[in-house]
Amino acid sequence: VDLSILDVQQIFGRAGRPQFDTSGDATLITSHDAMARYLDKLVRSTPIESNFIKQLADHMNAEVVGGTVTNIQEAIEWLRYTYLHVRMCRNPLAYGVGASQLETDPTLRGRCEELITEAARLLDERKMVRYNQQSGNLAVTNFGRVASHFYIRNQSVATFNEMIGKRKSPTDADLCHIMCCADEFENIRVRAEELDEVDRIKKETCPIKTLAPVEEFSGKCNVLLQAYISRARVNSFTLISDTNYIASNAGRVARALFEMCLKNGRASAALKFLRLAKSIDHRIWWFQSPLRHFESELKKNVYVALEDQKVASEDGYSTLDRAISLLDMEPNEVGQLCHCFRDGELIQKFVRFLPRVEVTCTVHPITKGTLRFHIQLDPIFDWSGRFHGGAEGFWLWVEDCDNDRTYHNEYILFSRRNHPESTALELVIPVFDPLPQQYFIRIVSDSWVGCEALIPVSFRHILLDGLSSPTYHTSLFDLTPLPIKALSDPDYEQLYERRFDVFNPIQTQLFHILYHSDSPVLLGAPTGSGKTTVAELALLRMKKINPKGKCVYIAPLKSLARERLNEWRKRLGSSPLKWKVLELSGDTSHDTHTLNNSDVLICTPEKWDLISRGWRGVSSDLNSSSASNGKKFVREVGLLIIDEIHLLGEERGAVLEAIVSRTRFISRYVKAEQQNDLKQGEKLPEMTRIMGLSTALANPYDLADWIGIDTVGYGVEAKRGLYNFRPSVRPVPMVVHIQGFPGRHYCPRMATMNKPCYAAIKDLSPTKPAMIFVASRRQTRLTALDLISYAAAEENPRPFLHCDDDYIEAVAETLNDKVLRHTISFGIGLHHAGLTSRDREKVETLYLEGHIQVLIATATLAWGVNLPAHLVIVKGTEFFDGKLSRYVDYPVTDVLQMMGRAGRPQFDKEGVAVIMCEESKKNFLKKFLYEPFPVESCLGERMCETINAEVSIGTINSFSDAIGYLRWTFYARRVKLNPSYYGATDFIAGENDSMNKILSDEDIESFFLHVVEETMDKLKEHNCVTVNKTEGTDCIVEATPLGRAASNFYLNHQTPKQMRQGTRSLKSILAQHAPEVKSGGRSIEKNSIFDEKCVQRVNSITRFSPEHEIYTFAVAKILYELSFTHEFNELPVRHNEEDLNLELSKSLPWGHDLSKVTWWTKKKTSSGKNMLDIMLDPHTKCFLLLQAFCFKTNLPISDYINDMRSVVEQIPRLLAAMQYVALEDKASAGSFDLFSCFPIVRQLFSAASAWSAGSVDSLNGMKVLNLTVDKELKKASNFHNGFIDLEYQLDSSEIKTFNSKIEKGGLSVSFVLGTMTGGYLLNQSSLTFPDAKKGKVSKKLRIDFDWNSAEVNGGPDNALVLLRVLHDFASGKDFEVVISLKPSTQK
Repeated sequence: VDLSILDVQQIFGRAGRPQFDTSGDATLITSHDAMARYLDKLVRSTPIESNFIKQLADHMNAEVVGGTVTNIQEAIEWLRYTYLHVRMCRNPLAYGVGASQLETDPTLRGRCEELITEAARLLDERKMVRYNQQSGNLAVTNFGRVASHFYIRNQSVATFNEMIGKRKSPTDADLCHIMCCADEFENIRVRAEELDEVDRIKKETCPIKTLAPVEEFSGKCNVLLQAYISRARVNSFTLISDTNYIASNAGRVARALFEMCLKNGRASAALKFLRLAKSIDHRIWWFQSPLRHFESELKKNVYVALEDQKVASEDGYSTLDRAISLLDMEPNEVGQLCHCFRDGELIQKFVRFLPRVEVTCTVHPITKGTLRFHIQLDPIFDWSGRFHGGAEGFWLWVEDCDNDRTYHNEYILFSRRNHPESTALELVIPVFDPLPQQYFIRIVSDSWVGCEALIPVSFRHILLDGLSSPTYHTSLFDLTPLPIKALSDPDYEQLYERRFDVFNPIQTQLFHILYHSDSPVLLGAPTGSGKTTVAELALLRMKKINPKGKCVYIAPLKSLARERLNEWRKRLGSSPLKWKVLELSGDTSHDTHTLNNSDVLICTPEKWDLISRGWRGVSSDLNSSSASNGKKFVREVGLLIIDEIHLLGEERGAVLEAIVSRTRFISRYVKAEQQNDLKQGEKLPEMTRIMGLSTALANPYDLADWIGIDTVGYGVEAKRGLYNFRPSVRPVPMVVHIQGFPGRHYCPRMATMNKPCYAAIKDLSPTKPAMIFVASRRQTRLTALDLISYAAAEENPRPFLHCDDDYIEAVAETLNDKVLRHTISFGIGLHHAGLTSRDREKVETLYLEGHIQVLIATATLAWGVNLPAHLVIVKGTEFFDGKLSRYVDYPVTDVLQMMGRAGRPQFDKEGVAVIMCEESKKNFLKKFLYEPFPVESCLGERMCETINAEVSIGTINSFSDAIGYLRWTFYARRVKLNPSYYGATDFIAGENDSMNKILSDEDIESFFLHVVEETMDKLKEHNCVTVNKTEGTDCIVEATPLGRAASNFYLNHQTPKQMRQGTRSLKSILAQHAPEVKSGGRSIEKNSIFDEKCVQRVNSITRFSPEHEIYTFAVAKILYELSFTHEFNELPVRHNEEDLNLELSKSLPWGHDLSKVTWWTKKKTSSGKNMLDIMLDPHTKCFLLLQAFCFKTNLPISDYINDMRSVVEQIPRLLAAMQYVALEDKASAGSFDLFSCFPIVRQLFSAASAWSAGSVDSLNGMKVLNLTVDKELKKASNFHNGFIDLEYQLDSSEIKTFNSKIEKGGLSVSFVLGTMTGGYLLNQSSLTFPDAKKGKVSKKLRIDFDWNSAEVNGGPDNALVLLRVLHDFASGKDFEVVISLKPSTQK
């Protein structure tokens, strides 16, 4: 082939040296035929023409994958930017454009369309894009994406499609041949003089059969590739050059083929291509020992001795197992086996470096055709930075060997920072009838040759027979809508007359059972069906029949509870009804009187669970928790409404289950109790009516039966109260679009969704309101900024703003958030928890009034605020789980809740929802969006807490009681129907070698007994219960103080034991280092606090100020122990927050581990643990956040503010629990100082300014009146009980330090009584002044104590005790009083 003129000119350009020559000489020697052509082109230069048409299809595919081109019109516009278009306009004949065509189409748009359409058809034919000829849309496919990422030509993809499709079970030889047929290797020439050497190489170094003759390019490529991997010596220079070319491209092609086969579900082909790709990268065959990775460290005979002599066995390769087996030998045995007698330990060291993962899998049936795999992956190898770098990747897929199909694949990354932490996966896998014997989980290292494992997952004990019942759906009748006059009560009618005139079809169909009966009701209906009004009708019925009855409304989220509270306070709390509506959540507290007089209580599940535990009136000795306030009104609850009851199957579902089960138990108990008191002929009052509201359910019978609806019988009463409407039954119909997006990594994938978001708004809702749901606050910001940039590229840069610029600018100036101020001016609002409540309200108002068209919100808004839109876009179906430190999928119920915001009943004829998800999730969402999973019980995950609570309140006193309690639960119903999901079949199979297809009642009972025994063992281990055996198999169970603490204060069952260990260690330190009590110090005039009657009893009064550094340590230690309880296990530590935690710890006075305040010991030396690993611990972050709150330290990012708020909210409850736990062994040394520190911690969290030890404030407004000391003889003993009586008076007009938060709950004062020596606690008590604002208020108090203990440790005269008065609401007001024990009278 002749050189091109450009090459000739380039060579001629070298003639002449600019520094030395004035001219250069060039000589051209060529044939006579070519001379004239070269001379002509040298004299008359020709333009450079484009060759883009040849590769047009490949480049267009790349643009489709990148998102630049989504349809033919965009492709034409893209082509007009190329050099090809420039040359076509200048030289049309060279590109096939005739004169007539140029005349009719001077811009050549038609020719561009022909080229693009031809390329699109070609790509569509080769399965690289999906081309819709009618609409002109282009959609990316897996093959196209892989070809773009690995730079594979479309001709190669066509070859691969054809050749792989012909072979059902391809061998290694087949796949090597397919790869070598790629178009990328077409340039390899076969030369006659090389054939002898190629034949020699083939014979000597090719372990895999070559299917093509060496005279063809594919045969030659195959031989040279195998020679390269085998490290064979090649002599010919041309063959060396060809080998290097093949080696540089083969790895890329093999990786592309691996991903194509994996995404196409071909298990064996994917595995073999991945093996081949790794072999090319490392020049190690997959059937050779993986120890060859350490060739530079080990002698050759080590791995030669371990390698199998049978080459490329099709039955699999055992070289990894053979290497791992060396760890079971002694080092000298290893050395002998490998012929390296001194290197046995060294060889074992390198074997431990081989990446291996231990896989544990449990299978839970969901439906008859769907299984859920819970997979735990534990890396079981030693990490070496030299060999493993910063991360190790593995491919995991689930395969069915019978069909050679993969049903799921995932890329797993283990990082050096988190090593050796395990990773958990939850996969939904299809199964087919008949149920196969087993599936396999295969895990393969992405880079290490030979490191792979195959784990069988047996289905032998899986029972699917109970899952075959069809879903029950209620038909929506064509009824005449009922007018609101049907309520027959003017007061009730006023609630609705301004909102609507008639009830909607669902409300009409349910009206009779809601308003004219007291049957339990379960309503499953789509979001936006008017379920709130349905709940109100049941409430109106209950108040009509029983005006003193109470309604409890359980909302799954605090935001939803707040919304319901605001709405019902306006409507139900105003005239004419004037009902008292209260909210009970972690943020609120009400006294018993207020609760007893309320009409409607709106609670979060956890709060009502805690309160309802006190229905028997059980209370603690200490300041009782809310649990003890429940006795009176819990029994008066006439209606329990549970909103979103389908969340029973989510993480917090166990709490809902405990609530309903306990409510039904209380109802039966009260009914039986009142039956005995009734006179003959009197009717029993109705039991508590339970009402569940949900989206459409897959297993409504189970839920209905559980809440008390008859689902078994026949006739009129059967299924009365059960309504499960189809998802399609909506007041406003909805169109759903599901779009899949590629990309392994979360953030880049989210970025590729922004342009389709903008396009969706412009196409589907150009003028109507649109809402975009994202997973994080950061995504709200990034999405908004991208939408603004896309809009700026068009004619109207503010298409989403529907008000005057001056108005929106004025509103923007009132907002606090900088990003929101910017986005709101373009008509795009943000809504997330990081905004102030005022900013959120402003955004909601602007959106509802139509001033801004687009609202970008975090997913919690779907549950919280009722802001319907015409278009809803769910941008990504994953969120970052701080507990697991990775992205996990939203439950389908959450996605449905977000979609439910689409469609405004008053304005739209239909709503539109667009779901943007990761490509592999698309089919899953298509299938299960409208065929939801059955609701399964989560009680098993909280079994310890649930059983412990019932033991503490007296419901459960034995194992048989516990089994009886379980029968009330939803858990019991689901165990019978789906035993494999809960492990019942595995347990029964373990007990009996053979197992029937259906479990008997005896099997279920034995499983329940096993669950109860297992639970009681765990509770016993953590000292929550004591178990005493009785005659027979039953056991008596009693609660311990730690168990009661867990129940009363709503703790994890492991937390009280943690607290006890923490307080005991702190007491021992205080006993050693606490300062002695001295009569000196900051003395106070007795008359300034005590009246004259008290002065004779008071020895001295001094200020109590925790300025001694041991008290600083004690306060820090208490908060440190609270931070490390199980309650904060799930505090999120987000990506890169470990660096922020490290910086924050440097600026805080106590550090991350108390090392800065442990002054009596030497500084701790480093334990060898990486400091960043410590900062990744959620408990460390919690401790840092508590310090930041106490010392008013600036936090690095806004996320920390919300994290700190959630942490600080829990401290009062946990502190009270710790104080309760510490009372268990109050007689030990150090207890007095320990209990003096609890009020100091409370002061920390109530003070408006940063805490400083030793602050002093005025004691004005505080008086102790009528202090007396006396004793009495204990019955039948020689010991005395002592008691101190006093009256404490507060004058709020003289107390300046008030805090608004404390003011709401009243002012609390703690009294701690201790011995003069030894630091023993005699007793402690507290007074609360809820009406402190009235001026002078006083309360009486008696403190009992052991007189003999006080005398023994009473100082020199055995006659003194020490009373500390500590004010929880402010620091600097505390004092301690030395009181004489000399009694005025003897009893």
